[in-house]
Amino acid sequence: AMAKDIRVIIIKLADRLHNMRSLNFLSKERQQKMARETLDIYAPIAGRLGISQIKCELEDLCLKYLDPGAFEYLVENIHQKLEERNRFVDYVVEEINCILKESNIHGEVFGRPKHFYSIYKKMKEKHKSLEQIYDLTAVRVIVGTVDECYEVFGKILKKWKPVPGRIKDYIATPKPNFYQSLHTTVVTNFGQPFEIQIRTEEMHRTAEYGIAAHWKYKEHRDEETSLDARIAWIREVMELQGGLKDSKEFMDTVKGELYSTELLVFTPKSKVVSLPKGATPVDFAYAIHSEVGNRCTGARVNGKIVPLNTELELGDVVEIITSPNSKGPSRDWLKFIKSSSARAKIKSFFKKEMKEENIRLGKSMIEEAAKRKGMTLAELVTPESFKKVSEKFSFDTPDEMYSAIGYGGVTVNQVFFKLLDYFRKGSPTPIVARPFRSKNEHGSVIVNGETGLLVSFAGCCSPVPGDEIVGFVTHGRGVVIHRKDCPNMRNVDPGRLQPAEWVEQAGGVNFKVAIVVTAEDQGAALAAISGVVADMKLSISSINGRNDKSNYAIVDVTVGLPSRQDVVELINRISARPKILNVHRLNN
Repeated sequence: AMAKDIRVIIIKLADRLHNMRSLNFLSKERQQKMARETLDIYAPIAGRLGISQIKCELEDLCLKYLDPGAFEYLVENIHQKLEERNRFVDYVVEEINCILKESNIHGEVFGRPKHFYSIYKKMKEKHKSLEQIYDLTAVRVIVGTVDECYEVFGKILKKWKPVPGRIKDYIATPKPNFYQSLHTTVVTNFGQPFEIQIRTEEMHRTAEYGIAAHWKYKEHRDEETSLDARIAWIREVMELQGGLKDSKEFMDTVKGELYSTELLVFTPKSKVVSLPKGATPVDFAYAIHSEVGNRCTGARVNGKIVPLNTELELGDVVEIITSPNSKGPSRDWLKFIKSSSARAKIKSFFKKEMKEENIRLGKSMIEEAAKRKGMTLAELVTPESFKKVSEKFSFDTPDEMYSAIGYGGVTVNQVFFKLLDYFRKGSPTPIVARPFRSKNEHGSVIVNGETGLLVSFAGCCSPVPGDEIVGFVTHGRGVVIHRKDCPNMRNVDPGRLQPAEWVEQAGGVNFKVAIVVTAEDQGAALAAISGVVADMKLSISSINGRNDKSNYAIVDVTVGLPSRQDVVELINRISARPKILNVHRLNN
């Protein structure tokens, strides 16, 4: 409904404003949840439609519940200096009225205090205290014509010195929400800065009330009006909802459109197209129409052929080269495009037009992930584990799941780890990482008093001789040996657990053990690991490094060891090395 009738949006904004005004009757948790949703979605929509009165009140109400301490501080401290600011505003208004009178221009001059959230945001972004924010009040000058706007603007700049970089002409280049005004910040003769906004009466109505200021509803319209252009982005985003099954992905798309920094470029026919900062010709093509994007084969910017990943600049004239023989967008485009709507349209194309290829690609990706855990696709994707995934992502069939992975609707890791979650929480078939030994070749384990059984060793807990162990009977893979303290054994069917114990084994048999080393830096960790491993004459199967949130080095290393005693020795020797903070055995 929102995509078809703008009145629905206005009503929803008014309803949300009413709800926010009544928020004090709800619990604190619900207050914060609604305030966050309002600040993320509803206030930006009001701003995008130019309805600043609703936008400002919504933002102030959100601040009241999201950061009540900051809100109360601003209210109290700004009120304390209200009389002082009022005297200053009266002085400025009188001076500008004199300019209007001398120029024989009829107009209205008044001061408007900035709303609390805008002050709060400026303090956060510029890391300033309230005392360092000088332009807490904006002075508005409303005149009759555009020519008078520029005339008054020029005379004000002669009277007071403008702050460098703070002159903005939104009359010549309106904002994407059609806001128009002349802005500048000037400094008085006694060093007090303040902001001035100069506009016509019509511009003022648009600035305050946006589309509600001059909206006219007609059942039949033959050509696109400025209102149509203003709400076109809403229609476009809403139309994408049908192609995005994941509600989170849809909300991310909406937020991406609302928060993107605007970049204005032109079509060869001088039509303005608004794009996010850093946008490319591909973003431009999809902003024109989905089919233009899907058939795009090249682009000209300012008359020159450019690569499709070229970043566009303000004022560029962009022409898209299309071909009826194009097979559609490239997956590589997803790596450089900036527009959320373009990304959604490309994913939608792959979802609809290349279903078989998506299924094949997604299936191979999940199969490869399963192999890395020592599992087959059939073992990983069971009716029970798929049910868990479908509850999360609303897939109806496994093919739909594979297709979503293939076209990029979800990542392979999102699905893979959700499938693994099923096994971690007590499935009939536990997680079995790639086994180090596939058979009980040396008779090193007795299961329920028997030797010679088909045995593998779980990679999730990496048991070694000396660990207390238990056997888990699987379907088709014999018995998998786990440590008794393995988290994956907590919720499994007790009837499928078998007592197991180590026996004397032939020399030279090693078992993979995963160790996690935390150090002050990567160099120290690697030096300690390599030194101790060399001294103990061990072999490393794999090693991976990363940094944690505190920028400490975390190194995961898998080493072949014959017994638990050797594991303890390895940990103790690495721990004794310089700059090593912690060493422990990975338990899952």
